[in-house]
Amino acid sequence: MPPDHPTPDHVMEIGLGFQASKTLLTATKLGIFEALADGPKTRETLEDEVGLHPRSSADFLDALVALDLLDREDGRYRNTREADAFLVPGSPSYLGGFLEMANDRLYQFWGDLEDGVRTGRTQNELEDDDTHPFEGVIYGNDAILEQFVGAMTGLSLGVANVLAEQFSWSEFETVVDLGTSEGIVPKRIAEENEHIHAIGADLPRVEPYFQDFTGQSPATGRIDFRVVDFFDDELPAADVYILGHILHDWGLEDKREIIAKVSEAVNPGGAVIVYGTMIDEKRREAVMPLLMSLNMLLETPDGFDYTAGECIEWLHDAGFEGGEARPLPGPETMVQAWK
Repeated sequence: MPPDHPTPDHVMEIGLGFQASKTLLTATKLGIFEALADGPKTRETLEDEVGLHPRSSADFLDALVALDLLDREDGRYRNTREADAFLVPGSPSYLGGFLEMANDRLYQFWGDLEDGVRTGRTQNELEDDDTHPFEGVIYGNDAILEQFVGAMTGLSLGVANVLAEQFSWSEFETVVDLGTSEGIVPKRIAEENEHIHAIGADLPRVEPYFQDFTGQSPATGRIDFRVVDFFDDELPAADVYILGHILHDWGLEDKREIIAKVSEAVNPGGAVIVYGTMIDEKRREAVMPLLMSLNMLLETPDGFDYTAGECIEWLHDAGFEGGEARPLPGPETMVQAWK
C-alpha cells in the first residue's frame, strides 16, 4: 500500500474504543488491580480470587497486558506502574471510584448518545427534563451519592495537590471550595498551609461524607463544612473561592449567576480559581473536554464545558480582573482571576 494511502487503523480504534473502555472498567469493578497490589499472580490464582472463568481469563488478562495496564512474565501477571498509581484502592492517586461510576452509570447513558444529540435531552435516570441529576438522582440515592463523592475525590486529587502546594496561599487566610463533595481540595490546602482556614460548601446530604473524609486529617481543626445551595443561599465571605467541576453542570445563565454570587462573596483583594475539563480555544484538539461536554448533555438539562477564554469573559463580567489559564494534571485546566 502506498505510504500516503489512508489506513483504517485510526477509524477502527475509535469505532471499537468501547471494547477497551469496558475492559478497563470491568477489570476495575472485578478488583483485578487490587488483587495484584501485593505482587504478581498466575492466571489460575486470579481466576480463583476475582471469579474469572477459565474460558475468558487468558484473553481478558492478556488484553489488559496489550492495553499497558498489566505486565506478564513467566506466566505471572502484575500491575504496571500506571495501574499501581491510579487503579489500586487506597493509593494516593486512586481513580477507581470515578471509573466505577463510569461503569455503573455513565456507560449505559453513552449507549443512548444518538438520542441525546438528536433531541438535546438528558439520557440518564431522569424522566423530567427540568430536574437536575443532583436533585433527582445523585443526592437522593445513598449508593449513588457514596459512589459520586468518591469519584469526585479521585478526579480532583491531582488538582488538589497542585493547588495546595503551588498557589500563593501566604497572601490569604480563608478559602471556600464550592461544591466540595468529600472535601479533598480544602483538606489538602489546609494540610499544606498551616495558616489557612478552609471551608467546604455543599448541600446537607454531603456533610457526613465530608466530615468522615476530613475528620482524620491533622488539619481538621481548620477545616469546616458549610451547608450551601449556591442558587438560594448567601455565600460565606472568603479570600479565595474555588470552583472545581462545577460550572459545566449548568447552562450559561446559571453559570453567570454562580460566578456573580462568588464575586460578591470574595473579599477585596481576593481571588477566584475555576478548574475543570476546559475545551481548547479553537475547539479542535481537547478530546476529553469535548467528550466531557457531551457527557454533560447526557447527564444534565443544560450543562456544557467551555474554553478558558469564555470562563475569563464571564469572570470579567462579574467584576473580577486579570485572568490567566494554566494546565493541570490530567485533562484539567485552571483559570484564576482577582478581585
